[in-house]
This record gives sequence, structure tokens and C-alpha cells, in this order.
Amino acid sequence: MRVYETNRLILRELDETFALTVLNYYQRNKDFLKEWEAERPEDFFKLEYQSEKLKKDIELTKSGSILKLWLFHKDDKDFSKTIGCISFSNIVRSILQSCILGYKLDKDELNKGYITEALQKGIEIIFNEYQLHRIEAPIMPRNEASIRVVKKLGFENEGIAKKLLKVNGKWEDHMRWVLLNDKI
Repeated sequence: MRVYETNRLILRELDETFALTVLNYYQRNKDFLKEWEAERPEDFFKLEYQSEKLKKDIELTKSGSILKLWLFHKDDKDFSKTIGCISFSNIVRSILQSCILGYKLDKDELNKGYITEALQKGIEIIFNEYQLHRIEAPIMPRNEASIRVVKKLGFENEGIAKKLLKVNGKWEDHMRWVLLNDKI
């Protein structure tokens, strides 16, 4: 499993042995994340579900479909408490060379620059190691914090996709923020 470092963070892939760590993250942030994510099945907040999800993530990573990296403070040597994750999913090769960006952060770690720091490293990996040309970040227009993050990272708004994703039980419009790799 890959592990990367930034100034303050460790970004790493997780397997099913980290199911409790991930479950604790989701339990701590259940109410906070609800506004921004898909409705969760009842068993989502159970250890078995998270274990299976992490196994599936590793399979998808091996197939080249996703890259999901969980975030830890650098001083958390045991990787006991994740503070969020970044993901590059729906990786498409061929003539598109594109992916979809997603990210989430612990409610208690907001406004400290962690997501921006993690995404800078993630973008470097996706552009340099994966050689992708395009990263798209769909963001709801009311999610001002996420918009600030992608603007800082150089993403450009390509417009609105009407009712693009079903979030918290409701079809939501999303702005399509895009970053291009001009080196390839």
C-alpha cells in the first residue's frame, strides 16, 4: 500500500485492517457529512461494512479505477485516527485520461489547510504518476468552503451540471471545477 508525506500529513491507502479507524471517522462525522454525501445504508456505520468497503477500494486501486488516500497527522505514528480522505475516482484512460475528485475532512480539522495540503500532493500524484490530463471536482454551489479550496489549487469553473448527483436524498446541481495537466 502506498504512503505519501506532506509537511504535516501522512496520506496512505488503507486495507480492511483499518476498518475500525475508518468507522470511527464516519461515526464522529456522521451529522457533519450528511449534508454533502449520498444517503448511507443502515449498515454503513458497522465494522463489517467498512471492512468490505476498504477491501473493495484496494481492488479498485489495483485495477486502476481509483486512488483513495486517507489522511493522518504526521505525529500519529500508529495511524490510529484518520482526519479525512481524498479520492480520485472514475479514472478513465483512452482518449479522456480523466478522473473525478472527492474529499472529506473531520469536522474538528476544518480551516487548518489540511485538505489543500493533501490535495496538492494528490494532484501531483495523479498528474505525474498516473499521467492523467484532467481532474474534475463536482461541487454544489452552496459549498463555499470547497469552492475556496479548488480555486486556491487553480481549478476553473466550467459551468453547472443540473441535478448531477443525489446528495442526502435530493438531486443537486453541481458546479464542474476542472484542473488540467498541461504537461501531457
